[in-house]
Amino acid sequence: MATTIDQGSFKMLLRKHPRGEPVDMGVLRREGISAFRASAWARSGWLDHLGRGVYAVAGDELSRDGALVFLSRQVPGFHVGGKTALAWHGLEHDIAFEEALSLWGDRPKAIPAWIAERFPVRYQTTRILDKQAHASLGLKPLPAGDPRVLVSSPERAMLEMLSDLGKTQSLADTRRLMEGLGGLRTKVLDQLLARTDRIKVVRAAAHLAADLGLPWASLARTHSDRLGGSRWIAVSKAGERLDFR
Repeated sequence: MATTIDQGSFKMLLRKHPRGEPVDMGVLRREGISAFRASAWARSGWLDHLGRGVYAVAGDELSRDGALVFLSRQVPGFHVGGKTALAWHGLEHDIAFEEALSLWGDRPKAIPAWIAERFPVRYQTTRILDKQAHASLGLKPLPAGDPRVLVSSPERAMLEMLSDLGKTQSLADTRRLMEGLGGLRTKVLDQLLARTDRIKVVRAAAHLAADLGLPWASLARTHSDRLGGSRWIAVSKAGERLDFR
């Protein structure tokens, strides 16, 4: 049976915790709520159990941003990137409603079933920038988004998309997206290309930008030449030949 103290603690939690956001034990402990009490609240119907040590306020519907905030607390370097970030910046208008969110982080993480069954996601730990730049360059919250969720800038998102080329990203779709990226900020792109570790990404940026006549093609070519070496050749999972000089 709920006590007056329990009721007061729960009401305080309701006032402070954002709607649509899961409640994990880290949040509860900061409010002085033990795992035992949280379990009792779940048995009383005040909380819904989502997964081990994770709850939702009963009757609350988990939101996409709430799930992303939860993951940002769990995963170092977590951010929204690639094609999803381009769409969120208004640079990709044809992304399908059911298309998986492109999520990135620094360490392997099994996406909890209670997130995956609500929101299709694709998570990866690919690092495209050098160690010093990786954690912060080209990452910040969207102006109208949750300040706790980092999103790649259009320039970084493009490079992340290019790293997916041949894996989850087809050459035809990549070309279509690149056609709309002529307005990328040259200074920001220069900073990112200078810190990009992956030859494939730089070669692809230079090749496609030149092929499409994008304003920053010469910049990308400069960085591709800086890396030296010969062309980059591979065959995608779909059987496409990728050949970037």
